[in-house]
Amino acid sequence: MAELSKELIDKVYEAVEVAKATGKLRKGANEVTKAIERGQAKLVVIAKDVTPPEIVMHLPLLCKEKEVPCAEVPSREELGASAGIDIPTTAIAIVQEGEAKDLLKELKAKLI
Repeated sequence: MAELSKELIDKVYEAVEVAKATGKLRKGANEVTKAIERGQAKLVVIAKDVTPPEIVMHLPLLCKEKEVPCAEVPSREELGASAGIDIPTTAIAIVQEGEAKDLLKELKAKLI
């Protein structure tokens, strides 16, 4: 997976925050896996600092197979915070974009 610029990472966090407020998210590796397999995921965000990495290793491959844009962010803590939960999370899938539709279009063009 390509290294993202700071601006792109900020846009990913922003998209997650907007989708949390106006759309729908799936949180955690298992929920994200199900969302991708069912064709519901519009954007998948994975944290880099997951231990052990095997927990999320399959997600980028699954995203590529299902043609879902996938982004990697540096921190589980920040990912959890942008999703509006108090605990760190390994992965998030946006399943309903809400008002983040334009942001997702922009991200999709840069991530795929």
